Amino acid sequence: MNLWTSLEPPSATVDPGASTTVRLKLRNTGDVVDEYRFEPVGDIAPWVTVEPQSLRLYPGTTGTVELSFAPPRTSDATAGPNPYAVRITPTEHPDATTVPEGNLTITPFTEVRAELVPPTVKGRLRGRPKLAVDNLGNTKVTASVSGSDTGDQLSYDIHPSNVQIEPGRAAFVKATLKPRQIIWFGSKEERPYTFAVKRSGAVPLDVEGTYVQRGFLPGWLATFLGLLLALAITFVMLWITHKPQVRSTATEKLDKAAVSTVPPSPQAPPSPAPPPTSSAPAAPPQTAEPENEGGGSGGSGGGSGGGSEEKKKAPKPTAATAVRKLAATDPGGKHICYRAFVAGKGWTAPECDGDMAGTVGQNRPLTALNIAVFGVGGTASAAFVHNPQSTDGQGHYVEPWSGAPDGSDNYVGDSKKDAPALLGFTLNVDDGGGTVCQAVHQRNEGWAGMACDKPNEGDRWTFGGTLRNDIWVEAVRFTV
Repeated sequence: MNLWTSLEPPSATVDPGASTTVRLKLRNTGDVVDEYRFEPVGDIAPWVTVEPQSLRLYPGTTGTVELSFAPPRTSDATAGPNPYAVRITPTEHPDATTVPEGNLTITPFTEVRAELVPPTVKGRLRGRPKLAVDNLGNTKVTASVSGSDTGDQLSYDIHPSNVQIEPGRAAFVKATLKPRQIIWFGSKEERPYTFAVKRSGAVPLDVEGTYVQRGFLPGWLATFLGLLLALAITFVMLWITHKPQVRSTATEKLDKAAVSTVPPSPQAPPSPAPPPTSSAPAAPPQTAEPENEGGGSGGSGGGSGGGSEEKKKAPKPTAATAVRKLAATDPGGKHICYRAFVAGKGWTAPECDGDMAGTVGQNRPLTALNIAVFGVGGTASAAFVHNPQSTDGQGHYVEPWSGAPDGSDNYVGDSKKDAPALLGFTLNVDDGGGTVCQAVHQRNEGWAGMACDKPNEGDRWTFGGTLRNDIWVEAVRFTV
């Protein structure tokens, strides 16, 4: 070997978002003039800059280059020791490559963001918001979630109340809000509340939301019933105080008959009443004929059929049946239900409002989604699927967009045999005028963070997944 190297210092420490410098000294111990090229290698190579990138040394001379480390302030900059290396390639002897190694320690930082989805919920007896907690730091976060409001007007059922979140990941907390007093009559009332995300040694992160409590009956109905009750009481009081006098004339007629001297004439016996006229018998009620599912006719000869009635099979539950059932218990809320077609397994059971549909860890792609919404003006979507004839490593869209109104099934992708894997999808609600959020689990990538469209900012749809032909969607979550 005709080269001597030294890193000064061999170990360094840097904060994410800042930078530090390490000197690399090298001496040409050979007997010819040589030029050396430098290339950072290792996991943190994208954050390393070498200046200069090449150095020419005469025999026996020493030179210095500077290695600058600038890790970003994101979850990709993993906290703790991170080994690195620099490949030094001599121009005269390219096979005599030298790779000095060092160690860079990245300090930990914590950054947590929380968001209510949706920020406003409505209901008569309960509201069901969801809290998305994102760990944007480079170290694991442990936090607890609690709810509070002014006047203690609501009770809170939070699950889970404690979460552990890996760097770059998100956790979803489901909550059920219940008013302590029911509004029987009157208009709706807004009840602000706060979720507190608490971490050890840190200031709690407060997220504010609003629960709109509806009354069971309109206010005018209470006024009408009150007036009706007052009229009834008035009528009873008048009846009691002014009872009508009923006089009978039977006594006078009996008195007059007693003083009469004329004997009563015999009365003829009453004639029997005429027999009732006969009427036509009422026609028997007509009954509808049962439908024949098989399409065949009944028995032949003699009139009566000999076939047995086939039992109808109950239809499998779809996203629409699930969302209509959910809407029946909360007609004022916003809901989204969905199921996934897993390759080799078929349709999953319908899931709703943030629960997972699909599989994780089984390496099974989704080929289709069945989505239905309530309270958000319908949904529209398009599928991005695997393209076996791709020349750029990307899939392609399946045109046109599909759509369905509130309470109806919308299908994305294809559930037929040998259907292409679903790489991604585009989705909106209310023709882009409402908010819908999605999170996808991708092959070899894990869960991506929750992403929402932003109608007020021009983002009238959200895209979940990737464009790459080799990364498919394995599971999904949706909220509105």
